[in-house]
Amino acid sequence: MNTPLLDTIDTPHDLRQLSAEQLPQLASELREFLLDSVSKSGGHFASNLGVIELTIALHHVYNTPEDHLVWDVGHQSYPHKILTGRKNRMDTIRQYGGLAGFPKRSESEYDDFGVGHSSTSIGAALGMAVADKLSGSPARSVAIIGDGAMTAGQAFEALNCAGDMDVNLLVILNDNEMSISPNVGALPKYLARNVMRDWHGVLHELKQQSNKVLDKLPAPVKEPVKEIAEKAEHKFKAIASESEHIKQSLSLFENFGFEYTGAIDGHNLPQLIDVLKDLRQRKGPQLLHIITKKGQGYKLAENDPVKYHAIGKTPVSGSLKDETAKPKPTYTQIFGQWLCDQAAADERLIAITPAMREGSGLVEFEQQFPTRYFDVGIAEQHAVTFAAGLACRGAKPVVAIYSTFLQRGYDQLLHDVALQNLPVMFAIDRAGIVGADGPTHAGAYDLSFLRCVPNMVIATPSDENECRLLLSTCYQLNQPSAVRYPRGSGCGAAVSGSLNTVEVGKGIIRKQGEKIAIIAFGSMVQPSLAVAEKLNASVADMRFVKPLDVDLIVKLAKSHDYIVCVEENAQMGGAGSAVLETMAQHGCLKPTLLCGIPDIVTEHGDPNILLRNMDLEEETLLAKIQAFVQQ
Repeated sequence: MNTPLLDTIDTPHDLRQLSAEQLPQLASELREFLLDSVSKSGGHFASNLGVIELTIALHHVYNTPEDHLVWDVGHQSYPHKILTGRKNRMDTIRQYGGLAGFPKRSESEYDDFGVGHSSTSIGAALGMAVADKLSGSPARSVAIIGDGAMTAGQAFEALNCAGDMDVNLLVILNDNEMSISPNVGALPKYLARNVMRDWHGVLHELKQQSNKVLDKLPAPVKEPVKEIAEKAEHKFKAIASESEHIKQSLSLFENFGFEYTGAIDGHNLPQLIDVLKDLRQRKGPQLLHIITKKGQGYKLAENDPVKYHAIGKTPVSGSLKDETAKPKPTYTQIFGQWLCDQAAADERLIAITPAMREGSGLVEFEQQFPTRYFDVGIAEQHAVTFAAGLACRGAKPVVAIYSTFLQRGYDQLLHDVALQNLPVMFAIDRAGIVGADGPTHAGAYDLSFLRCVPNMVIATPSDENECRLLLSTCYQLNQPSAVRYPRGSGCGAAVSGSLNTVEVGKGIIRKQGEKIAIIAFGSMVQPSLAVAEKLNASVADMRFVKPLDVDLIVKLAKSHDYIVCVEENAQMGGAGSAVLETMAQHGCLKPTLLCGIPDIVTEHGDPNILLRNMDLEEETLLAKIQAFVQQ
């Protein structure tokens, strides 16, 4: 790959030594490197292509790492990583032991804030700005947030706070009309309708042309003419800001106390640098509105930014693939099909997603039942309360949400749904270890934080058919419920097309053995069965974490010498803790081994490696149980 200019950049200091004329070439080389790198490693793609010029401009104008750049979510942080000393490790991104897929404070001094969930950048950057002001530091703080993330309440909470404070903060609104899916809601429509997107660009172009003329003038004439040109520029700005169209554009952010600049072309590098230099000198809260194209520079990604939001690795040349093998359906697909079938059978069903239509398997549902489909944007708290309101009026809402994102709506789940005992069902995807996205996306805590909530029923399907059975079961309940299932496919169990249900709170003995009873939940049933074959142990598929099958637990405890609880959830406060509580309450405690996610921050990487390191993979789980019974 021919990237001679990029090869000279080890840190942003090197970038700042380049002339303005060299920066467009650097942008071209960075885009070429990114295309090659991500196609080999996999990872977030279109969002990174869209911020190449912005990233270069920011590191050229701001004195990083003394100045602070806070990237919202972090999907777009790859160019930042490349320019901050990590170029030669980009082939390791999202792999175990490699670079994280998101900014990570422990990875680089240039990663000012660890992210992964949306809409935190403004609040974090505001905190940094206040801390610098209190300490007398001249450092500047910049939050870079997309228009999708700007739809979340937390972003507006931070805007509300920052606009009333005397701090030097810049918020850059990266407007590409996308989150992962196309944006929804009133704010994107407001931006598209009211923001005049060309006047600042026209002004910049006039300034560039006038500078060229000024450079050719003799020195005695140059200064007076330059003074006249600057007065004309200020007059143009005053006239533009007085126009009714611009006033409407500015009103939202200026009413929040921010001085608004924009909208400008986020791919016009000279203009970006010119504007950022000006903004870095200004006092108080500033908002810069830029217009970018997600997937910029790669036509396939430009035309289909949803598909190219993230991509997998390019297949190894010559690798063998069984073209006749039928891929196993994922749990997400099982849910999506069940949802359509259940909706056809019950017109009360309403599906809700917080901006995860594709990820949660709702594309077909939206097509079949458009009036019963609601994408509320990146607003998990609202999604839950909205569902509660629907349930109050006789609807049967199903909230399709990732485990890690449900954490953001926990207060609403408790106060608005559970305390009122409303029949809202949570279809919790990506439960357990998720792999490359790392700790911010790991669904490691839902069993722990859900089982203490009153009125909740919690189901943990062990295979694809169980997933459908338990979805149908929980949907029929007249109380809050949650069905949690892992990312990807299961063991390949045949799936019934029925809407049959099972008895709530009752588990099943999947294998009868002696001495050791393995009490397994959800995704851990299959490896437990494999281990049990080698130990002649019993295996119980509990199906439900709440209510627990108390009779089954007591029976197993009284008929076995050792109890082993296995779950893909945090050990502390999880399903295993519930089993221990039950045995203690019924006076049948036995030596018990809890196997789950330990009290650590999980890493990113291949889920099989991560599970093996946590003793949750077949071989390491077997060794752990053997060591326990032999001690």
